[in-house]
Formats: sequence, structure tokens, C-alpha cells
Amino acid sequence: MEIWLAVDAVDFRRGIDGLARLCQEVLKADPFSGTLFVFRNKRGTSIKVINYDGQGFWLCQKRLSRGVFDGGLAIRLGS
Repeated sequence: MEIWLAVDAVDFRRGIDGLARLCQEVLKADPFSGTLFVFRNKRGTSIKVINYDGQGFWLCQKRLSRGVFDGGLAIRLGS
């Protein structure tokens, strides 16, 4: 299974259709391929992951209580 991480932050008001459109138009990838696509918000406190499983899309979101995701999705806690 491939995992793609979007480098730039995205507008988290986007749902499945908006994120799938980003996969096609910006990443030039097929959102129906079974690949996991990972997006983060501007503040770095949340990520969204979409995946197509052959029957429909999964949309998962993780929001941190503290700290932020850095570019490599490691969690960096503030001091």
C-alpha cells in the first residue's frame, strides 16, 4: 500500500470529495487507487487521511490535544 503525504497544508473544511479532487488535480494521483492520502491543517494540529477500499471512501481525522505534526508527521510538543 502506498502512502502519500501532501506537503502543503489544506483547508480542513474540505470533505471526501474536496480532498479526492486535490488528489487528482494537485497531486496528479488517482484517489480510487487504494493509496492512503494524508493531509494536514495549517496549524499542524490535525491530519485527515482518505482511502478508497473498493466500495467507498474512508475519511479519518486525528486532532492533537497538544503539540503539532511537523512535516514528517512526527509529533512535536511545545515547551
